[in-house]
Amino acid sequence: MSAPQGPTDLPRRAWWSVLKRTFSEFRRDRVQDLAAALTYYAVLSIFPALIVLVSLLGLLGREDTAALVGGITVLAPAEVRDLLTEGVSGVQRVGGSAGLMAIVGLAVALWSASGYIAAFIRAANVIYDIEEGRPFWKVTPLRIGLTILVTVLLAAGAIAVTLTGRLADVAGKAFGLGSAAVNAWDVLKWPVLALIAAGLVMVLYWAAPNVIQPGLRWITPGGLLAVLLWVIVSGGFALYVAYFGSYNKTYGTLAAVVVFLIWLWLSNMALLFGAELDAELIRERHIAEGGRVEQEPYAVPRDEPEPDSLPG
Repeated sequence: MSAPQGPTDLPRRAWWSVLKRTFSEFRRDRVQDLAAALTYYAVLSIFPALIVLVSLLGLLGREDTAALVGGITVLAPAEVRDLLTEGVSGVQRVGGSAGLMAIVGLAVALWSASGYIAAFIRAANVIYDIEEGRPFWKVTPLRIGLTILVTVLLAAGAIAVTLTGRLADVAGKAFGLGSAAVNAWDVLKWPVLALIAAGLVMVLYWAAPNVIQPGLRWITPGGLLAVLLWVIVSGGFALYVAYFGSYNKTYGTLAAVVVFLIWLWLSNMALLFGAELDAELIRERHIAEGGRVEQEPYAVPRDEPEPDSLPG
């Protein structure tokens, strides 16, 4: 019997095994701790990333850039949006120097922002039960390249969602459609946001682990699950904070920061849970080819780890 080439080739019983192992590995890999580590690096990375983002969006005004941040964090709690918008405004007020120092500052900000990507690479290898075999000269350009790509995708997506609303308004007036064009775009922008989120997840899932993936696909089962979980978790947490939470009473002036940290942690758990599902789908293919369930590593590495670093 040939190995399944994709998720749709798996029988129902195999899917049940994959889901059970996904939950089991989620606990075994201590994903909640990995998500906490990613949250730490996200905090260290997010404001350098804002510097890079503001540099990319230098042609836009302050109001437009603030609107873009709102577009990126549309499902986040209000405290998170306010905190990030204030951070962007602070970066814009400081402004930038010209010439060589500006380039050096941007390079330092980019390297600092890539700390999150480096942490995600390590977490992805834990999820796939494989050690890092790629040398420094491969991993470093990868983390920088992924940081640039993720930042550009976020900026492009936010621009598409935020500024094209104005274009819809102009088109509606030009063609006599009135507010119909804007109303249509208000509905269509959500699938656009979902596609952008899926693209970001796809890039991370494909490039981060030291594993040869079956192929570069826009949407994987794990990526789709991660996006759905993130939407549910972000929306649910935003409602909880708005109507049931007592963070202001408990933490006072630190409430916005605490809400931001919890939201990041929940978002990272959703991202890593999706990665666990994709990893278990690869393990299932390995089992179908005659491999043992407990064999690790079960995926083909991009670069072979050192023999003394292999698990087991």
